[in-house]
Amino acid sequence: MFDRRNIERKRQIMMQYMHDDTEFMDLECTPTTCEPLSNVDNEEDVVEENSGIEGYEENVVIEETPHTSSGEVVGTIYGKAGTTYFDCRVSAEHLERSEYVSVVHDDYGPVLCQVGTLVRKSNLTLEDANDADINKIDDVVSAHVDVIGYRDNRGLLMSPRTTFRAGSKVTRADQDLVKSILGLKINPKTDGYIGLLHGHGIPVALNINELIQRHACILAKTGGGKSYMSGDIIEELMKHNVTCMIIDPHGEYGAMRDAGIKGDAKFNVKPHGYADRIKEFGVTDDTNGLIKPLKFTFKSLEPREILELMRKTDMRSFLPPTKKAIETLREEGELYSVTDLINVLKEDGGAKNAVLITELEYIDSMGIFAKRGNRIDELVENGKTTIINLKGVPPDIQQLIVKRLATFMFELRKKGSIPPMMFVVEEAHNYCPQAEHVMSSKPLATIASEGRKFGLGLMVISQRPAKIDKNVLSQCGTQIILKVTNPNDLKAITASIEGLTTGMSDDIQSMPIGMAMVVGAGIESPLLVEVRPRESRHGGAGVKILGDD
Repeated sequence: MFDRRNIERKRQIMMQYMHDDTEFMDLECTPTTCEPLSNVDNEEDVVEENSGIEGYEENVVIEETPHTSSGEVVGTIYGKAGTTYFDCRVSAEHLERSEYVSVVHDDYGPVLCQVGTLVRKSNLTLEDANDADINKIDDVVSAHVDVIGYRDNRGLLMSPRTTFRAGSKVTRADQDLVKSILGLKINPKTDGYIGLLHGHGIPVALNINELIQRHACILAKTGGGKSYMSGDIIEELMKHNVTCMIIDPHGEYGAMRDAGIKGDAKFNVKPHGYADRIKEFGVTDDTNGLIKPLKFTFKSLEPREILELMRKTDMRSFLPPTKKAIETLREEGELYSVTDLINVLKEDGGAKNAVLITELEYIDSMGIFAKRGNRIDELVENGKTTIINLKGVPPDIQQLIVKRLATFMFELRKKGSIPPMMFVVEEAHNYCPQAEHVMSSKPLATIASEGRKFGLGLMVISQRPAKIDKNVLSQCGTQIILKVTNPNDLKAITASIEGLTTGMSDDIQSMPIGMAMVVGAGIESPLLVEVRPRESRHGGAGVKILGDD
């Protein structure tokens, strides 16, 4: 027997809690420094307060779109009812998959739930289908509902430990309950606004400290909106003066210098360019002067790295002449170029040297190695975003560049020589693939496993989740999933996201462009989010082959 007085007291406590204005995890941040992080769980060590961005407050939504939900009864629990799910006979004329509903639990008060799957059962048989009178068909709709949970008196999201009661009424969740249970409150000092909760118009934001400290991934099929979504997040990082470096294999992110076009008014986002926040380096020539040359000091490469770059698997044959030539150069001077190494090999002669010379001439033609490369304070500046434009660069050279940069960022961050930062890698399956080991695999895996301790965040973006190194993907505490249809990719995603329901797995395959499933960085349960419009110009739009006229 239940103690009804005790139950009523618990309900009153829960209702009082639901209307409490206390914000959880609403911590303020102090300015970013270049000192090593002694405890990266402390949010004050990564994100500084917003400053220096004109119109910042105008670009952030902190109030939700009005909603008229009023706790309408939508059904009744029947049959089996567990602690994590139940079945519901639907009485409402309209109820959608993934919609939020609530049930008053005997022990825990109002519990937030989500509609998983919907099934309509009728008395119409196959034999009678062709001649059926639609007005004489008896049918009933049932829903499989997944339980999200409730907030205890500590503000923690909890799952019920006792079952729901059959016959309990299921109501449409109101805005206050959804906001309270899902923790949808924005602190402009530490949170980055990314869109609106689907079907409710409540603003959704990511906690930037957690985003950086626990890494992130953005996954979607080609044309699914990965780069657009990452642009939203990078805009928020720039607003909060977070240092960033972006590996940009397609030359898309330089467009963020320019203001974008005005989007749907419900998002309350105004066009805004970030030219004063962006530095761009590249390998190819830039006629506009916006992209600075990217150069590495050739002397910093070890003989084995040079041979790896040449794709030479026969190390025993080619390593001795390479070592000998480099030792000669190091004896003659402090710095040397690719051309200097070629000249030494020519003087020594030999068939193997001729092969090395041919490969080195190819490397030299790329123009990324010089006697003296870029200084670190050129590449990384506190509060700025550095774009590494690799458009047109061969894959092997790209992998070498990513390897060098990832290694530099990790080692310098360990020493506190650069500020805490986010390292963003587009087309990550090319730089840390699952099926093979490439030059950039190891340093990216190191950042994924150890970067958190030193304030170096990693954000990987890919159209092929199944082809990314599982050791990297499994370390991403924030997952942003847009439309994915490939079965192998779906399997990789569902295996990596906790709390993903059957209905949500179906949503991933059918989501329209502009919708994302988000979990992590302060979001404890997977949410369907309508992605906000970009403030800056999107440089990754597809090429239109035929005009509209």
